[in-house]
Amino acid sequence: MRTEILAVGTELLLGQIVDTNSAHIGEQLAASGLDCHFQTSVGDNIGRIVLALRTALARSDAVIVCGGLGPTQDDITREAIAEVMNVPLRRDPEVLERVREIFTSRRREMPANNGRQADVPEGATVIPQTMGTAPGLICPLGSKVIYAMPGVPYEMHDMLQRAVLPDLRARAGEVAVIASRTLRTWGLSESGLAEILAARIELLGDGTTGVPTIAFLASGIEGLKVRLTVKAPDETRAAAALDAEAAEIRALLGRAVFGVDTDTMESVVGELLAEREWAIGLAESLTGGLVASRIVSVPGASAWFRGSIVSYATEVKRSLLGVSEGPVVSESAAREMAAAAARVLGADVGLSITGVAGPTTQDDQPPGTVFAGVALPGKEPEAVELRVPGDRDRIRQMATISALDVVRRRLLDLV
Repeated sequence: MRTEILAVGTELLLGQIVDTNSAHIGEQLAASGLDCHFQTSVGDNIGRIVLALRTALARSDAVIVCGGLGPTQDDITREAIAEVMNVPLRRDPEVLERVREIFTSRRREMPANNGRQADVPEGATVIPQTMGTAPGLICPLGSKVIYAMPGVPYEMHDMLQRAVLPDLRARAGEVAVIASRTLRTWGLSESGLAEILAARIELLGDGTTGVPTIAFLASGIEGLKVRLTVKAPDETRAAAALDAEAAEIRALLGRAVFGVDTDTMESVVGELLAEREWAIGLAESLTGGLVASRIVSVPGASAWFRGSIVSYATEVKRSLLGVSEGPVVSESAAREMAAAAARVLGADVGLSITGVAGPTTQDDQPPGTVFAGVALPGKEPEAVELRVPGDRDRIRQMATISALDVVRRRLLDLV
């Protein structure tokens, strides 16, 4: 069964709110094994809503509409659906009484406008409201169907699980499983990633049942994501197909893959440290504590994180960390800072960051110049020069995850 999502609301088109509803519905459809090929947004205009509904019904079996079921004059989804169905709206006395009871329970009198929420296209089935005043609708049109739900997210979530998805599954009969897995990468450009995986993408084709598809998602300072999606008869075969393809991708990308699904760079570094029962200490300059902030967001980080010395001023680097005279934006300064972080904080591993966030140069180095230092047990401290793009904030954010990636790779070298 082909499904489609139509989000109603001029505020979506103006960018005043972000359409999280369509994303949630799409995710739930995929989890239920139901194909969703289109997501559309339309403003509060009855002619355009009618056109959007008719366009959707021409290419899909089910259309899930979200929004426009409130009591105000611009809530016109009911009227648009009735026009597409070519039926009148009938005021349902049971729905009207339910809406009135909600107001009575709040010791308020129901405004006359709320009576519109009891208007139901003839032939439609009401989805009772349990959290607000706007009921949902199931509207059959021959072999096809329109579902209408409120735009308030928690009301929509409830109706989707309670009524829409069960009805869709019943109409679809036996459905396959659609499953995804995301490999998270750092250190490659999107074009470079696509070039490495080009032959693999061509070999897999457009995703017949049981064969995964590959897609890329650029996530800014969180890296590039490689999303694998497969449609299979059951969860076991879907998982097996994803396992096999993930292994192929890892073989091609190597250590550029740092995690899977909800992994973060800092959580992966924490796992590597915990495996060795090591702790890490930081010396941060241009990042000003950003690395520490990311680390402490990981549950259980206290087991492997000692702390961070935010040595922003040059004199602090010299007096507290013992950095030698000379440029503080340099490999030598980064090495000394890393060794001092481990020593002063009583950590096994030291990680340091020094550099230029901009907008002006420092130590004759341009903005975006970053040095990450790493001190590991039994090894001489080393430093890596990084060049990161962007404005001041982006440079600091990019430097943070890049430095964590440096220590990740060094820890993997020890395996």
